[in-house]
Amino acid sequence: MAVRRTVIVGAGIVGLSTAWFLQERGIEVTVLDRTGVAGDASWGNAGWIAPALTLPLPEPAVLRYGLRSMFRPSSPVYIPPTTDLRLLRFLADFARHCTAQRWTSAMEVFARANRLALDAYGQLAAGGVAEQTRLADPFLAAFTSDSDRETLIEEFGRARRAGSEIDFDPIDADTLHSLEPLLGDAVRAGVRIRGQRFADPPRFVASLADAVRARGGEIATGTEVVRVRDTGRGVDVVVDGGDSRSADAAVLANGAWLGPLARPFGVRTRVQAGRGYSFSVRPPGIPKNPIYFPAQRVACTPLHDRFRIAGMMEFRSADAPLDPRRIRAIVEATRPLLRDVDWEERREEWVGSRPCTADGLPLIGRTRSDRVHVAGGHGMWGVALGPLTGRLLAEAMTGEPDPLLRSFDPLR
Repeated sequence: MAVRRTVIVGAGIVGLSTAWFLQERGIEVTVLDRTGVAGDASWGNAGWIAPALTLPLPEPAVLRYGLRSMFRPSSPVYIPPTTDLRLLRFLADFARHCTAQRWTSAMEVFARANRLALDAYGQLAAGGVAEQTRLADPFLAAFTSDSDRETLIEEFGRARRAGSEIDFDPIDADTLHSLEPLLGDAVRAGVRIRGQRFADPPRFVASLADAVRARGGEIATGTEVVRVRDTGRGVDVVVDGGDSRSADAAVLANGAWLGPLARPFGVRTRVQAGRGYSFSVRPPGIPKNPIYFPAQRVACTPLHDRFRIAGMMEFRSADAPLDPRRIRAIVEATRPLLRDVDWEERREEWVGSRPCTADGLPLIGRTRSDRVHVAGGHGMWGVALGPLTGRLLAEAMTGEPDPLLRSFDPLR
């Protein structure tokens, strides 16, 4: 089927990357979004393009940590009490995937994807996307104890055995504090990770949108898609109010809201909102590079004039309001780890819905209809894998699909 025009639902990094790579192949694109460019998870995340840390979310440590602890509001992974049967089924399926064997199988897939991820960013930069990613050197993981550090080192070892390429060195407390003076006295051990990058997410996604527009693409915001129809000769993308856009193909890249649009086309895998929280502070000396606190599951990133603190994985409705208790939990977890931060002068408090799957693998590819395609379910790794997703899907829609897409089959 010849594709000349495509409508893409979702103006986050995944949808816009797909638009850009389709334009590379001469396809005319229209992007529709219910809020705006980078309106949800693409705005407030940590902005890491870090293959070393792009790992399957369902992991044995989750079960060791204890499912019971997930019901505590201060837990880094939190599940509010619920009677939502669909969410409970998702959580049961997620727990079923938290085994060493399933993690290793998923890690083998991530290892192949991670080797390609930075190159996709390079293509965007070479093709005119103005906002650049930055090399993270040093990229530091910091711990309050050697035993906590050993947990990450063991995970890196398992990832290496599954084919991942990770260059890291353990470092002592003196070296760690000399590399990053903002670290507090409670931090006593560290790991220096090489070869990672990061970006300012709102600025990068806005720059990507500018590049899509500059090539003739249309981006319509405040436009909620309610239904997609396969007409037999193309697709009609119906928006709230009854109007529709016609095209040869559609791509569903609307994050945690993907399910209702994709389900009529055979996509049964639930995409569940794993909500993340963030805020920004302005310490006297903003670090030049990211800092990761794995035991607390807190990610810190310098975004030009501010320092973003991000964390939490909260399984609940994508449209639920921000819960201030989650922000307070991140503050209390991070307060002993950073010095000279005025935690009461927080700005940009935010919650966004990461689109998660129970097996931890995204959904990328065609559905039961060869005119309707899916690009979503990346969990915490939308920024890390968004451009690669766009490239893989554009290749599949206009030529031969990469064998890697078999592992991301939306119909699995």
